[in-house]
Amino acid sequence: MDILKQLKFNENGLIPAIVQDASGKVLMLGYMNKESFQKSIETGTVHFWSRSRKKIWKKGETSGHIQKIVEIRIDCDMDTLLFIVEQTCACCHEGYYSCFWKKIVGDNFKVIEDKIFNPEKVYK
Repeated sequence: MDILKQLKFNENGLIPAIVQDASGKVLMLGYMNKESFQKSIETGTVHFWSRSRKKIWKKGETSGHIQKIVEIRIDCDMDTLLFIVEQTCACCHEGYYSCFWKKIVGDNFKVIEDKIFNPEKVYK
């Protein structure tokens, strides 16, 4: 894949991947290695490299809340990816549509979204 030769992966072989839904709402940030990027292209659904589990994971593999790729963009430095997706149900494992459901207010935060699903029922 020629594009892989042009992407700038960091010293750990990773590249940040921002995920945004087709309406423009930012959903999450994850990291990809070359293999997870290729798997995303091949399947049409987003796959990441889990830095904690040290393995590739398909977003939604447990919950069923997958991210179907609509478009992929790359920034001008070729070191950050932007995935425009159709999000099934919700993105956040805590039950919110986006992982960015907290807003900083002074020295604290405020919840600015409603939960869409109960994570205890989904992640048993």
